[in-house]
Parts: sequence; structure tokens; C-alpha cells
Amino acid sequence: MFETPKRYTATAIALHWMLGVAIVISFCVGLYMTGLTMSPTRLKLYNWHKWAGMTILFLSAARLLWRLTHTPPPMSSNTPAWQRTAAHAGHGLLYILFFAVPLAGWAYSSAAGFPIVLYGVLPLPDWVPKDRELAETLKSLHQWLAYGLAAVVVCHVLAAFKHQFIDRDHLLARMGIGRL
Repeated sequence: MFETPKRYTATAIALHWMLGVAIVISFCVGLYMTGLTMSPTRLKLYNWHKWAGMTILFLSAARLLWRLTHTPPPMSSNTPAWQRTAAHAGHGLLYILFFAVPLAGWAYSSAAGFPIVLYGVLPLPDWVPKDRELAETLKSLHQWLAYGLAAVVVCHVLAAFKHQFIDRDHLLARMGIGRL
């Protein structure tokens, strides 16, 4: 009676691309800023990185809520079972890391004694006590989670390209690029 949609909703597409761009830029800025000597530029980039992290956290929550209330279009019927399983596992890991990376960064910032003032206006509460040893542990955790997220994002992109250019199943059109 009702036709199953072949493409994600406009909201899902917008959240996907906004989150993707924010994650890539924030990761690149994070790599760059950690190599700088102490300077006003480094401090500005750290604040921007924190703001980006909190924005990523908000976008992740919005995306998860949207996803839980809107059924995605079905995968191609030609997709082998192992690829379906890999896709579901990869997406699950992405969602976990969407939250884990910024939360670990926020905890690190709290433990280091450098509060987050979102966009220079809204002070966010510290949610772990100030503790130098804990801060070092959380710094490493945030870094390794970010590297893990980057690796999963690279796999996600490579899988999408494989579907688009090798399988030719128009996968990218489902996410707003091209025609079905």
C-alpha cells in the first residue's frame, strides 16, 4: 500500500553530513592544535575544538533521536548477509563513538581544570573532579577514542565508495548524493 522510501529523510541527510563534516574538521584541528606551542592561537583552537565537541555531542543526540523514530530505507536486497552485519556493527560503533569521544574530551577538560564555556557564553558544568592524574588518563582516552572514530569513519567512507563504484548499487543516492 505504501511505498518504502529509497532515500533517507532530508533531516537524516542533513544530520549525517553536518555531523560528518564537524567530526572531520574537529579531528584535523585536534591533530593540529596539539602540535602548537603555547600561544593565543593554540588557546583559541582548543576552545573552538571544545565547542565543536559539544556541537558534535548535540548533533549526535539529535541524530540518534531521529534515527530511533524514523525507519531508514532498506539495504539493497543483493547485499550479502555478512555485509549487512558489518554495516550494522559499523553504524553501532559510530554511534557509540559519536558520544564517547566528546564525553571523554569534556571529562578531560573538567579534570584538567579548564572548564568549557560553550561559544564563549554558556559555562558547562564540570562532571568529574579536578585531578591531574585523572586528566592524563582521560586525555589518552579521548585521543584513542578519536583515533578509533577516525578509523571507523574511514572504513565507512570506503564501504560507501565500494558500494557506489564497484557494486553500483547507488548507495550514495540514499544519503542525498546523486539519483536513485
